[in-house]
Amino acid sequence: MSQEPYHSARIVFCIMDNGSSHHGDTSEARLINRWKNLFPVHMAIHAIWLNQVGIFFSVVQRKVLTPGDFKSLSGLETRILKFQEHYEIVANPFEWKFTREDLNKLVVKLTVQPELCAAA
Repeated sequence: MSQEPYHSARIVFCIMDNGSSHHGDTSEARLINRWKNLFPVHMAIHAIWLNQVGIFFSVVQRKVLTPGDFKSLSGLETRILKFQEHYEIVANPFEWKFTREDLNKLVVKLTVQPELCAAA
């Protein structure tokens, strides 16, 4: 937030999951008090499919960690690293449908109707 373009931006939307470390009124107040131009937006609960990191970890959970029958920590590490090498070869980019134009329309809508920000 101290670097450009965030520092001088009128508003910065910070999209977060609902993790306990940054969910709730106390966390939001701490962020907003520190950075006046920050607007935290929490993803919908059970919307992990919107988060690319979450998608990867859900794949790891299904393809690597289940069943959890590891004889040692090093065995777990080996399986995760081998999967990572494999996934880097076979994974395809996610095709996001939400365009810059869609974002601009949303920002205009929130500017014209600021009460919608409270519902986000």
